[in-house]
Amino acid sequence: MENNFTGGSRHEAAQRGWEGTDPSLRQYLLRVYNYMAGGLVLTGAVAYVGATSGLYVSIAATPLFWIVLLAPLALVILLSFRIERISLGAAQTGFWAYAALVGLSLSGIFLVYTGESIARVFLISAATYGATSLYGYTTRIDLSRFGSFLFMGLVGIVIAGLVNLFLASTALQFTVSVIGVLVFTGLTAFDTQRIRDIYNAGEDEATAGKKAIMGALALYLDFLNLFLMVLRLLGNRRR
Repeated sequence: MENNFTGGSRHEAAQRGWEGTDPSLRQYLLRVYNYMAGGLVLTGAVAYVGATSGLYVSIAATPLFWIVLLAPLALVILLSFRIERISLGAAQTGFWAYAALVGLSLSGIFLVYTGESIARVFLISAATYGATSLYGYTTRIDLSRFGSFLFMGLVGIVIAGLVNLFLASTALQFTVSVIGVLVFTGLTAFDTQRIRDIYNAGEDEATAGKKAIMGALALYLDFLNLFLMVLRLLGNRRR
């Protein structure tokens, strides 16, 4: 049985993307990016409030910190494996809850890095992300062939990051950050093209809405991780 989230043929969707003449596709992608942008705004706002209000410091000293840290992972798993069985409203609630919890868990960056460097890195990341996402939407090259390499790179980053929790090696962190920038830049183009290619104009509102949320979640994670990798490389730490 065909999965409703796989969409139509790659060739047809690619033609729509290359020519840019399908208004329904543009409207769908706008919906995806609105979700993604809204999630990032919510994450940034919660992170800032969590840092400036002292909430993050208070939570970090208690077992509640682990709940805040692990709850986003649980929500991602829920959305990934149950998205077709839950309602559109539940999917939206899960996405916004995820963005808020990630923001709270990332409040510490405002305590570690200066505000100016965070703003500078955000602009650099946004410019890189925007150009790469545009490339993924417009290119005639089938980026799916690079999917396995990008996934292996992602797995390598996760494993190296976990190892470095024990080694605390600045050289390894630098290497992971550089590779991370390359991997998440590639994933941005890959995911943008994938979201374009699985679009199906004939889907009902609930299915299209849930697909938009999952697409936004993928792009949200690409941008967030790209931002964090660049921040590790270029961010100025507080003295």
